[in-house]
Amino acid sequence: MQLNHYNTNFKKKKFPITLICDNISNAPNIGSLFRIADAFGVEKLIFCGAHIPLGRKMTKTSRATEKVMDYSIEPSAFEVIKILKSEDYYIISLEITNNSQPIYSFTFPKNKPIALVVGDENFGISDEVLKLSDAVIHINMFGQNSSMNVVQAANIALYEMTKQLM
Repeated sequence: MQLNHYNTNFKKKKFPITLICDNISNAPNIGSLFRIADAFGVEKLIFCGAHIPLGRKMTKTSRATEKVMDYSIEPSAFEVIKILKSEDYYIISLEITNNSQPIYSFTFPKNKPIALVVGDENFGISDEVLKLSDAVIHINMFGQNSSMNVVQAANIALYEMTKQLM
């Protein structure tokens, strides 16, 4: 028999992960980020940028998870990350760069809270945020395309993180 969200036996758990969304402005993506953050037990979501749409288009994909997730909207990812660094967070950016490490070989720290930064749908994570990061990781890709949807990438990263932190 297929289980539904009323009769699953998954145990609720929160992980010391804050998901920082750097200039993500697509409403369906924002709704999906709420949904996966809830699914993976993320402690907090922080949306950074000037135009974060939280209206009807967002709630269509969030499935009411915006009502249960701890979240905030801040003007600058750079400023948020500076504060989190001062609070001893380990900052990890999910981006393909010249020196990024593949996620499959990265060991996530278990002794401090983690901030995972995901970036703008078109331009990725800003250079100033990448410079503040303790680590930059990427998801290996084998096709012609050099990027994937921010929600899909966040899904893969959060799966790997929570698998290691269990």
